[in-house]
Amino acid sequence: MPTPILDFDALAQAIGGRTVLCIGDIMLDEFVYGEVSRISPEAPAPVISAQRSEIHIGGAGNVARNVASLGARCIFVGLVGEDDAGRRLASALAEYAGIDSVLVSDSSRPTTRKVRFVSEHFSTHMLRADWEQAGPASDATETKLIEAILPQIARADIVLLSDYAKGALTARVIRHIIDAARKLGKPVIVDPKSLNWAIYRGATLLTPNRKEFSEATRSRADTTQSIVDASEDVMRLADCEAILVTLGEHGMTLVPRSGEAVHVPAFPVQVRDVSGAGDTVAAALAVSLASGADWDAAL
Repeated sequence: MPTPILDFDALAQAIGGRTVLCIGDIMLDEFVYGEVSRISPEAPAPVISAQRSEIHIGGAGNVARNVASLGARCIFVGLVGEDDAGRRLASALAEYAGIDSVLVSDSSRPTTRKVRFVSEHFSTHMLRADWEQAGPASDATETKLIEAILPQIARADIVLLSDYAKGALTARVIRHIIDAARKLGKPVIVDPKSLNWAIYRGATLLTPNRKEFSEATRSRADTTQSIVDASEDVMRLADCEAILVTLGEHGMTLVPRSGEAVHVPAFPVQVRDVSGAGDTVAAALAVSLASGADWDAAL
């Protein structure tokens, strides 16, 4: 299949006038950089001499950042706790140009926070500490999320669900979003985490990675044909138009309900951290499809 000629200038101009509604599990990512200087006299554990730290908007919030960095407007809806991490996220989102945030708070659960200790010299991760309650949101919080989300759908050109299985995107919340979006003719992209893809029924596009796809379909997903074969049954189950499987260094494969599968190879680059690669793919697809690109052009 010949590679389509894409007018990047026209696409970039179109992206500037589009709005993506991003919904999902937001988290505070903190990085502490330093080196192991000695072993603690209190216990046989390394002591990290911390030199600096950074905080970033993570999880679904990183998807929102990517959408905004590509030039589109992003409306973000997420769930936080009534704590310092939640307040820091709210402040960071408020300062980020291009993102309008609607944060639902729940005093019964902490904001998801991940602290990574990283070697300053080698850029390798030494330890990660997580603060989270990954169970599904309560019925009352689900209702608050639904009430916050539904009015935003009409304002967006496309809806993007970023599921990190931290409790915001429950089956009930997802069902309300997809049903409302379909009634308004809005495409829905889902970066799934649940292995039960029936809960995403009616979405336009699912974007699992190879591991998620293999586990959900119980297939090896080691060739393009095996991905195509497994996708056909799943697309009927999930009533979606296409599945895009990201394959890391091997690129990605799009299987549409109608038409031929498309494999896009990856180009070799030096990667310091693979975290967030799927977020970038989902964000780029969302802004491209919202701007009128077809599957081939969006890829």
